[in-house]
Amino acid sequence: MLEVKDLGISFGGLKAVQNFNLTLPSAGLYGLIGPNGAGKTTVFNLLTGIYQPQTGSLSLNGKNLLGCKPHEVTAAGIARTFQNIRLFPNLSILDNVRLAGQIRIRPKLVSTFLRTNGYREQEAALKAQAMDLLEIFDLQDRAEDLAQNLSYGHQRRLEIIRALATKPSVLLLDEPAAGLNPQEKLALAQSIRQIRDRFEVAILLIEHDMQLVMDICERIVVLDHGVTICEGTPQTVQNDEKVIAAYLGAIADDA
Repeated sequence: MLEVKDLGISFGGLKAVQNFNLTLPSAGLYGLIGPNGAGKTTVFNLLTGIYQPQTGSLSLNGKNLLGCKPHEVTAAGIARTFQNIRLFPNLSILDNVRLAGQIRIRPKLVSTFLRTNGYREQEAALKAQAMDLLEIFDLQDRAEDLAQNLSYGHQRRLEIIRALATKPSVLLLDEPAAGLNPQEKLALAQSIRQIRDRFEVAILLIEHDMQLVMDICERIVVLDHGVTICEGTPQTVQNDEKVIAAYLGAIADDA
């Protein structure tokens, strides 16, 4: 379980996120939505150690993550994708995934240098795991292609696969449907459900495509100007007056 209580951060005089609370259960599928500039990606940066919270608490399965660096957060079990794609473009698709899996092994320097049987077995296991993950999005036949040669949509899928290679218990997806056409979005929605079920991973999703969010998320948290204005089921969120006002603007009183 991911437990977040009263998380907050300010930049100068701007309160970017205030009193953010979230309880994400094991294998939960939650959404985090809000207008542009609401603080959604800032929340992800707080959860993953890119920013250090100034207030509040953060724990995963009872382990305190405050003060942890990004690689320590990943090792603890939280992985993420990014709003702006951050692959290794000049490495192969396979190597992008294999590198992420390295966080779960501790090769000894001597074994690596001498390429012992143990080292070769670890590398073979990493490759097999990576190939299995690539099959999720039918990328196994392109494993040796450079990541930069993938289409935008496939690069987004590769980011998800790379995050899964770290064997997380919580997966944070930052606008995974950005740039996808309607058919690709339908396939993505199905894949997200399959990933949750197959890997028993909790998922927190930032997304501007409201149809996708409403279709797949069990609960949704809505941010506006760094403040949570609503949390509940998709139906509750859809009918909330504060949410409607945040997206459409407050309706002026009749003269």
